[in-house]
Amino acid sequence: MTLDTQTLLARLADTLESRLPSKGGDPGSSYTAKLLARGPDAFLKKIGEEATELVMAAKDNAPDRIVAETADLWFHTLVALAHYGLRPEQVLAELARREGTSGLTEKASRPAS
Repeated sequence: MTLDTQTLLARLADTLESRLPSKGGDPGSSYTAKLLARGPDAFLKKIGEEATELVMAAKDNAPDRIVAETADLWFHTLVALAHYGLRPEQVLAELARREGTSGLTEKASRPAS
């Protein structure tokens, strides 16, 4: 069975949301629940670690590791979205909004920070 990307991300998001402490996620039986119970510092640290590991895999030109590290990075990013009450569908909608727009143009349209 082949799932489309949006369906797969939605199913994963549903699972991650069920691991939230407010939804009864059990840190004793779930890595995700444990990560969420420890708060943003825990999963944000993991995002940083996974991003660094992805960079290292790419620098080594190691396709299998690039795929594995990207999956880890996406997973931990989805954990962050769940914590903040956001959905991957929102990210996909933002990507769709940007589609066909030059990256330089899109970046220039952002408010100065």
